[in-house]
Amino acid sequence: MEDHLTVGRVAELAGVSVRTLHHYDEIGLVHPSARTAAGYRAYSAADVERLREVLAFRRLGFGLREIADLVDDPATDAVARLRRLRGLLLEQRDRAAAMVTGIDRELEARAMGIEATSEDQLRMVGAQLYETIGSAYPATRRTDPRIAASIWAALGDARTVLNVGAGTGSYEPADREVTAVEPSAVMRAQRPAGAAPCLDASAESLPFEDGAFDAAMAVSTVHHWHDPIAGLREMRRVAKRVVVFTYDASSTGWRDRFWLTRDYLPEFAGLLTDWPSLADLTRAIDGRAEPVLIPWDCADGFFEAYWRRPEAYLEEHVRRAVSVWTRVGAEAERRAVDGLREDLASGRWAERNRDVAALDTADLGLRLLVA
Repeated sequence: MEDHLTVGRVAELAGVSVRTLHHYDEIGLVHPSARTAAGYRAYSAADVERLREVLAFRRLGFGLREIADLVDDPATDAVARLRRLRGLLLEQRDRAAAMVTGIDRELEARAMGIEATSEDQLRMVGAQLYETIGSAYPATRRTDPRIAASIWAALGDARTVLNVGAGTGSYEPADREVTAVEPSAVMRAQRPAGAAPCLDASAESLPFEDGAFDAAMAVSTVHHWHDPIAGLREMRRVAKRVVVFTYDASSTGWRDRFWLTRDYLPEFAGLLTDWPSLADLTRAIDGRAEPVLIPWDCADGFFEAYWRRPEAYLEEHVRRAVSVWTRVGAEAERRAVDGLREDLASGRWAERNRDVAALDTADLGLRLLVA
């Protein structure tokens, strides 16, 4: 029995009551598989693993009947359930970060004597990440023709294309038959008239048959997926060719290649702590990775787009269209913006980044995955 834990020890470690564990046993949710010599319940490693999943789902708000269905699902294993838990927790974190940002802004407004409207207050408690940044997309997130040319060339002769995590429809080729999937209602609502039909679906569970499309594409979206590897595998399942525009956070020195994250926003690295390596991403689609250089006047206002136009990062509407700023939190954002503003005014930024002004393009880690 050395490798078993008593019910009391399990309750102590998990932060639940013994009564709760007894209840889970009685309803068949988590059965301790052994008994001590004194007749007390004892949990094996497998019992503990199941209990950990049950408690994690419980703390995410799932009901006990829902949890039983999840942990007993014969189509999933422990790894798949862990990935789902991770995705749900990331979504919860992003929602909390968006709410904190909303609260910070309301506190700042109240300090200046400005009261938030009833509508603004309700939006804040209902906010999710895309609902926070989505309304800013039309102003700054546009198709850059040079990046688009690379993506469309990688699609080859594909006639039917699935756009996964399609957002407002940037980079969708007009000369192909495109189907889009996008889980955010805010983003779907901003798709222009005449855009490709768009379904409410997630990358990890695409509602299409194997090989249904000539190609599947995903642009600046993989970092929002609950499970990037699962989503990429789904793309590979439903399409003969896969093209993904994403970010490499695994190469040597990646934390220092962009002056904004190196000198002003080190918190960016924390957002990618669990991000899959470039090798893992390419392996998921059995493909290759190609660098994508960012032009100095990039029309698509993603995070790195203004690398030679630092003043742009001082603009609120520019930052609001980039999820990074919401995810790092208001305090880190304020510190980064204040520091950049001071360095631009003093000439320190120009001195520190003398080489930037001479460049027309920059490699800041953006990659095109092609299979």
